Amino acid sequence: MDYSLHFGAVWASFDKLLSGLAIGLGLAVVAVAIGTLLGLLSAFASVAPYRALRSLAALYVSLVRNLPLLVLVLLAYFALPQTGITLDKYQSFVGALALYSGAYLTEVFRAGLISVPKGVIEAARSIGLTRLQTNVSVVAPIMLRNALPSLGNTFIGMFKDSSIAAAIAVPELTFEARKINVDTFRVIETWTVASGLYIAACVVIAMLLRGLERRFPKF
Repeated sequence: MDYSLHFGAVWASFDKLLSGLAIGLGLAVVAVAIGTLLGLLSAFASVAPYRALRSLAALYVSLVRNLPLLVLVLLAYFALPQTGITLDKYQSFVGALALYSGAYLTEVFRAGLISVPKGVIEAARSIGLTRLQTNVSVVAPIMLRNALPSLGNTFIGMFKDSSIAAAIAVPELTFEARKINVDTFRVIETWTVASGLYIAACVVIAMLLRGLERRFPKF
């Protein structure tokens, strides 16, 4: 094997890798924010006293979780325009990732809802709170705190999944790394640096989330 490591070509384009990293983080933040809303709505529907809502939530989770994220992205970007709905590559990916993360977060939040003590709910109802007020003011805060560790893991997973956006030419970290690799043929160097950036970002995110968990004791 006659291969010498030379990182010069990679460092010359390091700003593009950082830009790609920032785009990937941004995509993940927006998608998980939307996915969190979807997950909350679906989770409350999954424990609702109405069978139709429970069935709808179960259908959403089963359908989306059994599809690869790449398939959802390709459907959003290439198939939707055939129905008259045209999204750009950023909107397509964020929409697909939000739908995907929402399905996983449904189960995270559902577990959090189940963990809320029934006595707390009964106490809230006994002082005159409506079902909606109880869910918003009492159940949701406890559920979110209990679900925080799993929520953090999901966010890290969705950030790593942002690499799939390279399939539709979104210039995130994997896309930029692939361009550098093609232009310079520095395979090991390019993907080593890209991997290091992914690891560093995930470690920082994990540390921030652990700090957040310590600030809000589990109920």
